[in-house]
Amino acid sequence: MSSRDKILTRAALPAWRRALRLAGRRLVVTNGCFDLLHAGHVAYLEAARATGDALLIGLNGDDSVRQLKGADRPVVPEDDRAAVLAGLAAVDAVCIFPEVRAHHFLALAEPDIYVKGGDYTLDTLNSDERRAVENAGGRIEFIPFLPGRSTTGLLAKLQKL
Repeated sequence: MSSRDKILTRAALPAWRRALRLAGRRLVVTNGCFDLLHAGHVAYLEAARATGDALLIGLNGDDSVRQLKGADRPVVPEDDRAAVLAGLAAVDAVCIFPEVRAHHFLALAEPDIYVKGGDYTLDTLNSDERRAVENAGGRIEFIPFLPGRSTTGLLAKLQKL
């Protein structure tokens, strides 16, 4: 399968999800900007994938990244970010969503397991996202980040060059 074939439209997501469910596969979902992919991202995605049978990434679209991270972001456009993520062995599919928060995407994805980074807790997770996962019968897991690895840190280093 080509990595480009792993990039799903929102319209294709429900049928893809149904096929996984019919095959008895547990879907793990995570989401984020994934602007400059680094070792911390790869380790996080591999750990997320290990919690289930298939990994779907909800990718914030360019406009939502600007709202979340500022006018200078994203560095890499959404189609390129999706292509890089889809090229990873741990990733089964990528779906770009336009909203800042992922609750509409999560309602479509109906994850069995929703994975977030260790900088979140049940108390700090967006309540609409939490509700979307729980309404689908899913559970939420938190995976710690590798210390010292972040896109913000990389950008800071690049600005000093």
